[in-house]
This record gives sequence, C-alpha cells and structure tokens, in this order.
Amino acid sequence: MMDYKFFPHTEEDLKAMLSRIGIDDLDALYAQIPEAIRYREDYKIPSEMSEIEVRDTFAKLGSQNRQLTCFAGYGVYDHYTPSVIPSLVQRSEFLTSYTPYQPEVSQGTLHYIFEYQSMMAELTGMDISNASMYDGTTAAAEAMMMAVAAGKKANRVLVSATVNAKTREVLDTYALHQGIELVTVAAEEGVTSRENLEALLGEGGVAGVMVQQPNQYGIVEDYSGFADACHAGKALFIIDSVAADLAVLKTPGEWGADIAVGDGQSLGIPMLWGGPYVGYMCCTEKLIRKMPGRIVGMTQDNRGQRAFVLTLQAREQHIRRQKATSNICSNQSLMALWVTIYLSLMGRRGLKEAAQLSYAGAHYLCDGLLKTGRFQLAYSQPFFNEFYVKYDGDVDALYRRFIEAGFLGGVKLEDGLLLAVTEKRTKEEIDNLIKIAAL
Repeated sequence: MMDYKFFPHTEEDLKAMLSRIGIDDLDALYAQIPEAIRYREDYKIPSEMSEIEVRDTFAKLGSQNRQLTCFAGYGVYDHYTPSVIPSLVQRSEFLTSYTPYQPEVSQGTLHYIFEYQSMMAELTGMDISNASMYDGTTAAAEAMMMAVAAGKKANRVLVSATVNAKTREVLDTYALHQGIELVTVAAEEGVTSRENLEALLGEGGVAGVMVQQPNQYGIVEDYSGFADACHAGKALFIIDSVAADLAVLKTPGEWGADIAVGDGQSLGIPMLWGGPYVGYMCCTEKLIRKMPGRIVGMTQDNRGQRAFVLTLQAREQHIRRQKATSNICSNQSLMALWVTIYLSLMGRRGLKEAAQLSYAGAHYLCDGLLKTGRFQLAYSQPFFNEFYVKYDGDVDALYRRFIEAGFLGGVKLEDGLLLAVTEKRTKEEIDNLIKIAAL
C-alpha cells in the first residue's frame, strides 16, 4: 500500500531502503537540520482549482513582481528578444528533445547545433565551437581546466583582477579540488597590468592566462602582445567576452586567443530572473580534442546527401568517466537554438546596429551623469556599453531613489555604480534617470 498515489514506493520499499542506510524513519534523514529552522505548518497550497482559477492565481502572484527599467548589467543584459524566437523554441520537437544520440532521427537538432557552432566560431574569430555549455561562468571554469589539461605538468592559471568577481568565485570553486593554483594578475587604472603578467609568467609553471573583454568595469582593454607573452611562457591565452559586444569589438581570434568563452545571454536571451542561459566555448583547431562537451560535424550519408553527426563527444556518457574531458559541461542546446535563431534573424547588420545603439546610449548616459557634477568616472579608460562611476553622496540612498522611480539603476560595485545601457533603453528613459540622479 502506498501513502501517495503518485509515489512509486511502497511501505516495504521504504523500510528496505531505510534499513540499508541504517536509520529507522525518514525524519532521521533531517536530524542535522536545527528544529528552529524547520517549517512545521501546512503549505498554503489549495487542494484543487479549476483551470481559470489556476490562471487567475498565477496572474495575481505575477503581479506582485515589480518590473523596473533596467540599467544594470555586470554579465546579464536587457537586450531585445524578437517575438518569433519564443514561438519557435516552444515547439515540442525542440522543447522536449534531449541529446541527439541517434543521428538518423535527430537531423533537425544536429543541424541547428551545427549552425550554432558555425555562427559562434565566426563571431569569436576562432576555428572551432562546441555545442554549448551551461553558462558563461562554468564555461570559464572549463576553459581553466582545459588549459591545465593541455599544459601537462603546469598547474597555475593566471586570472586578471579585472575578470568579473562572480566568474572568479566559480573558478575558485572548480580549482579547489582540481589541484589548480589560481593566481591574480594585478590591475592598474582598471585594466590588467602587463608588467605584473609578464613577471608571473616568468616564474614558470603557468598553464593559462584568463582576461575579460570588456572587463568587469565595462572597460575595453588593449590586449596587444598578450598572446605572444603567454605563448612565450608556454601558456594558453583565454578571453572571456560578452558575446553581443563581439559584433563590433576586436574578436578573441584577432587578439590571438587560444580559447574564447563567455555567456551567450546577450544574444537575445531574456534576463529570466537569472536563467537559463548558455555558455559558449570556442578554441583553435589544435585544441579540439581537449575541448569539453560535444561537436557536431557535417558529412554525407550512403546516398550522397548532406547529413549531420556527433563528430567528437568525449563526455562521460560515451567513454570511461575518468577519461572524459569534463563530467559537467553541456547545455542541452535549447538555449543554443535560441541564440541560433537570434543570430540568423539579426544578421551582421542587426548585431552591429544593436551594439552601436548600446554604445551610444551608454556614452550619452555617462555624459549626462558627469554634467550633474555629482559623478566621476572611476577610471579614465575607453568603455563600451557599461561604465563604472563614483558618486559624491550616499550610493545606497541614490539606489533606493532609482528603484522608487521605477529604475534598476545599475549594480552597486565597491563604492560606486556600474551602469549598463542596451538598445532597448530610450532617450526619455536615460534622461529621466539623469534627472533623478541630479536631485
């Protein structure tokens, strides 16, 4: 007999499992959780509702969320999403599909993954792209481990102090039990110190160097000569970039990077309260067998027709776990499809126009804030669509004032604000933000 009709385990099943792990009842599983923080009341869940009542209930819950005009970034950006994308990705053949193990019945999925790889390789200026990853931070962590795997005996990875702090925290977590030593490259005036980088490379044992473009302060750094310095020290050069910005900025390939990673959220994926997003990873051809995840290739079938297959798939599902390049690496490609549709709709011209509008809006906002006399740029460096300013008053009070007026006024960073502008922000919205800031 079962207590709940939707639970598959009988009382005998439960007793057998509890006996096997040496406890008497289910409550013993939570013995270490303090009684003070346990919830003992009934959940406020109605027993039953009609369809219209369910819809009304969720509509009321949703109305409690206050939608703010977003001037925040720091890795997640409020870009426009063409309406056709959600309609297409919600089709059942996309929404319910899984890893395309059988190519003969997965040609559609394999085809769009191939197109995703082709577009991302072109956007980053790299030779190869894998079939997507979870998000930008874990993609950076995988790049770190990939560099160590390629570096053989070298286990040090240098990370610029200008890399996003959230990404650095994930790198620290991954490195903790991987035998990887992370060393911070100092920053000078908001950019990576070339002098400190070369000094650390000179100490030897460096497998890779990771920088960010634009960096966590929104600054566009000049990485001229960085690749040569890394390669002279037998280290791989890794660049973490905001994907959309590569429409107009110099690509990782042009900087001489060996690995390019980042988040594809800026390519039309809504902010979605934090996800799901999609991480991208691209590299040079010589590193293809060190790359985690899977790669889709194009070939011909026995009738001479174009066909798509999983070319490389060094994942734990396919080979011995200890031999896998990574055991947690791939995005199941739904968000890669989202990015693929976005890139195909926008095209070169659309991507460039959106990036230019974002750049122009950010500089217009920055100029307006500086004219109030209350703000100053933290660093006199070139920036793209995000910038870091210091405020001569109470930053917390200013931030609350923005929210009361309906604006998410940037991200509080150290003792200032990091503000971002995308193509969605209008001149009227920017002007209103400036007026509030000038009070």
